[in-house]
Parts: sequence; structure tokens; C-alpha cells
Amino acid sequence: MKEMEGTRILVVDDEEGIRKSLKAVLEEEGCLVDTAENGQEAIARSKTTFYNLALIDIRLPDMEGVELLTSLAQTTPRMVKIIVTGYPSLDNAIQAVNRGVDGYIVKPFTMEHLLSTIKEQLRKQQEAAKYSEEKVKEYIESRAKELDTRASWRTS
Repeated sequence: MKEMEGTRILVVDDEEGIRKSLKAVLEEEGCLVDTAENGQEAIARSKTTFYNLALIDIRLPDMEGVELLTSLAQTTPRMVKIIVTGYPSLDNAIQAVNRGVDGYIVKPFTMEHLLSTIKEQLRKQQEAAKYSEEKVKEYIESRAKELDTRASWRTS
């Protein structure tokens, strides 16, 4: 079984060739991939489908990729968001970090680099989810003990 099997990924890029290439490579890794050619399409897709991760081009026809980060954080808060750019600058890197980006990849990139970045971010996402589940379990167990204690005091 492949490491990324079943991972849902949204590729957001205005260049059809890039969308098709990334989709093919990611599907070969076992991912379920949707694509969007602009920010509005990405937002619409994220409202109806859960994605583990989004690869977002910094320059889209209808908005900047950093603007899209904020919208995607509202529709799918735990989605991993990775900016992919051929126009790296300190300013857009800082904006991306301030808006919750999880990764920043500069074009041209190797597929190995892209896949290792995706795998690392997905691993972090899974660890965070596991930690959250453990905290909820601890809270429920603690609350159950508290309620049992209150109930036994009332019956004593």
C-alpha cells in the first residue's frame, strides 16, 4: 500500500499543464486529486469536498494565492496548504506565513522534493489529529469521573 493512498488533494493552478502533471503524479501515489484553475473554483470545491491538502499557485487569475489561504482556512480549517510559486519573494513568503501556509515550494521543483514536502506535511497533520483525539478522550474520561463522583456523593 502506498504512503499517501486515499489522501484527497486539491491542485490550484491556472496553467493546465501543471494541473495535469501534478494530478498524474499524485494519482500514481494513490491520491484522490481534484483541480481548480482559479481561487473561486478552489473555494467552491472546498465547500463540498474535504481535502487533506491543497497545492496553491501564488498567482491566480482572480486572486493571489495568499488570499486563497484565508478562504480555505475558513472552509477546511485543518487542510494542509502549500504555496507553489515561480515568483518567490520575501514579501509573499511573509504574507503566506501570516495567513497560515504550511509549506512553500519554489518552481522549478523536482517531483521528489514536492512529494517529500507533501508527505512531511501529511505526517504532521496526522500527528496533530491524533493529539487532538487523545485530548478529547482524556477530557471525556476526566469528565466521566467527575460526574461519577458527583453522583456517588448525592447517593451517600
